[in-house]
Amino acid sequence: MGKVKVLMIDDNISLIKMVKEYFKINDNIEITLEAHNGMEGIELIKSNINDFDIILLDLVMPLKDGIYVLKKLRENNINKKVIVETSYNSPEIIREVSELGATYFILKPYNLEDLEERILTLSNVKQENIINLKVPDLQMLITKLLHNLGVPSHIKGYQYIREGVQLIYENPDITNAITKELYPELARKFGTTASRVERAIRHAIEVSWNRGNWNLMEEIFGCSVDIDKAKPTNSEFIVTIADKLRLEV
Repeated sequence: MGKVKVLMIDDNISLIKMVKEYFKINDNIEITLEAHNGMEGIELIKSNINDFDIILLDLVMPLKDGIYVLKKLRENNINKKVIVETSYNSPEIIREVSELGATYFILKPYNLEDLEERILTLSNVKQENIINLKVPDLQMLITKLLHNLGVPSHIKGYQYIREGVQLIYENPDITNAITKELYPELARKFGTTASRVERAIRHAIEVSWNRGNWNLMEEIFGCSVDIDKAKPTNSEFIVTIADKLRLEV
């Protein structure tokens, strides 16, 4: 079997880039087409009906939303497997997208490994409604928190921070060994050097400090850093986020 071809309809350009980057070297899946609103999406579906196998569909978009796309698919008797992605998980929404023929419902922010698993699963099953609401895991919680803090997902430091927070969360013993253990571990995982990891994380924090949610910054870092005078160091940023999650999860 060849690669599973996915049409992604989402107005979040950064998310599309991240998903495409994740699947760029994947042996089984590729994002072949993209649209940024429901109107553009349904036209792309009609004109490229044989060029994709699965639709990854955002629910909330400008011009026309995901519900519009699902209704148009039904009106035109287009039977494609659809994964609906959204930040809303009310029973009413789940029921509506299920009745309109969505195959799966996944919460944003989602784990890309989970998305990969679901796409591969859907590529081997008959068309049917198998709505499944996944509980956000640790990586999803970290991702959501970093987005809220204003850390751009397209820069390298974002990936290093996300992985670093999870490592600290799971291995508190390395809290006092950020330079000696955490940076080298991240460097090995991402095929780079410890010094580049350190610089990329520092840059990501600087960007976050200029564009993030200041109230959230105060809530998370106010007890450990005088945020009116200085932003947190790499260690303070990563460890504080890990501590916050440890108290909440």
